[in-house]
Amino acid sequence: MKATVDATQGDAAVAEARLWLGTPYRHQGSLRGVGCDCLGLLRGVWRGLYGREPEMPPPYSATWAESAEPGSDPLVEAATRHLLPVWEPLPDYRPQPGDVLLFAFRAHLPARHCAIASGPGTMVHAHDHAEVTEVALTPWWRRHLIGAFRFPPRP
Repeated sequence: MKATVDATQGDAAVAEARLWLGTPYRHQGSLRGVGCDCLGLLRGVWRGLYGREPEMPPPYSATWAESAEPGSDPLVEAATRHLLPVWEPLPDYRPQPGDVLLFAFRAHLPARHCAIASGPGTMVHAHDHAEVTEVALTPWWRRHLIGAFRFPPRP
């Protein structure tokens, strides 16, 4: 199923993500104002939109992507289970507010970072060893973008 743009849904996701701005970075955390990592931010936005999370992630190390099973991509696989893929070719892709962005920092490794687009050229993410911030989606980030997803409609 192709993910269509639902401005209301996207705006709600951005509003939830912005509530997390300033939350300190904490590996495996997912508590607004206390601490989170990039996945914890995404989980928190999910809870704000839908309530209970669809699944709990297993414990993971800070270098989990480097040690993933060959051929697996746990972050992409989880996103595919719960979010709607955006089928636009990535070079031409224009992020819509609320889109979930996945990044890989090396071509041969799985995705290891996620963010929520807050506009066509900005995103909210948990910055390693800092805090949740809203930043420009610079050419560097765009080069590492490997997938985009949208939140499903709320019941």
